[in-house]
Amino acid sequence: MSEILASVDQRTQLVGENRLELLMFKLGTRHTFAINVFKVKEVITVPRLNQMPGAHHNMRGVTNYRGTSIPIIDLRQAIKMPANKAPEQGENVIITEYNRSVQGFLIGEVMNIVNTSWSNIQPPPSSIGKQNYLTAITQIEVEGKTELVEIIDVEKVLAEIVEYDTQISEEVLDQEVTAHLVGKSILVVDDSATARWQVRDTLKQLGINIIEEKDGLKALKLLQKWADEGKTVTDEILMMFTDAEMPEMDGYRLTAEVRSDPRMSNLFIALNTSLSGSFNEAMVEKVGCNRFISKFQPDLLVDVVQQRMREILEQEKR
Repeated sequence: MSEILASVDQRTQLVGENRLELLMFKLGTRHTFAINVFKVKEVITVPRLNQMPGAHHNMRGVTNYRGTSIPIIDLRQAIKMPANKAPEQGENVIITEYNRSVQGFLIGEVMNIVNTSWSNIQPPPSSIGKQNYLTAITQIEVEGKTELVEIIDVEKVLAEIVEYDTQISEEVLDQEVTAHLVGKSILVVDDSATARWQVRDTLKQLGINIIEEKDGLKALKLLQKWADEGKTVTDEILMMFTDAEMPEMDGYRLTAEVRSDPRMSNLFIALNTSLSGSFNEAMVEKVGCNRFISKFQPDLLVDVVQQRMREILEQEKR
C-alpha cells in the first residue's frame, strides 16, 4: 500500500499554488472521504494493536510504528458512524502527522489520490449543523461519474480525544504589553471550527476581540472591503492568524494577495497550521508571512501577539 504515497515528497510543490492532493478512502459505506496527502506519512495494513486500559473509546489500540508507540483511532467511530464490531477485509491504517504528533486512523478501503485546487473545495452546507466532522466537501470525477467527497475535520477528531489546555503560562505574559492588547481585534482565518475555538479561547484571556473567517477568500474579501471603504486595515485589526489549508483559497495564496495590495501590504500575518517542518518555513518566507507556528500552542500564540504589539509600541515612540 505504501506505493500509493511513493512520490509524496514531490507533491509538496502543490502547496503554495492553491492546489492540493486528496487521499480518498471509504469507511465501510458508500460515502467517500478524504484527507490532504500532505498530512499523510504512510498507508499500511492493520498492524498488531495493543489495548490500553482506560483509553478513550475512539482509540482502537496502540502500535509500534518505526520504533515509536502511536495511537490508532477508529475514524469511523470517531465521526459518529456505527463502529465496526470486528476487523473487515480491506481495512487499512493511515499514518498521519497533525499538530506535531503522529497517529494512525483506522479506515476501510483506500481508493486513490486526486489532484485538485482549493478553489474546488467548498465548505460543508450550513444545514448539516455544527456537530458534523467535515471541514469541506468537493466533487471528483471517478470512472466517468461525479462523486461527492467529504473532507474530514481531523483537528476536531483529535480535540475530542486529546484535551487541549488553552490556559496561558504566567511567565509568558508581559504585563506592560498585554495592557495595550485589551480591546484590540485580531482576524483568525481557519476552516476548522475547533482550531478557531482554540485561538479564540486563548486570546480572549487578554481582552482581545476575535474576528473569524472560515476560508482565505472570505478573509481577503473582508480586508478588501475595509480598504474600499477607505479604512486602514491595520487600524481595524492588530494582525491576522491564518491556517495554511482552507477551502476556496489557502493561507499561502491569501498572504500573497495581501502582500500584493499596497492598501494592506504591511499587515502582520502569522501562519498557524497543523502542518510542520522546513517546507512550511520555506513557504512562509516565499509568500511573506511574519511568523510561522504549528498548532496548538497557546503560549506561542500569545508570544506572537505580544511581539506584534511591541513593534507597534516601538513605532509610536519614534
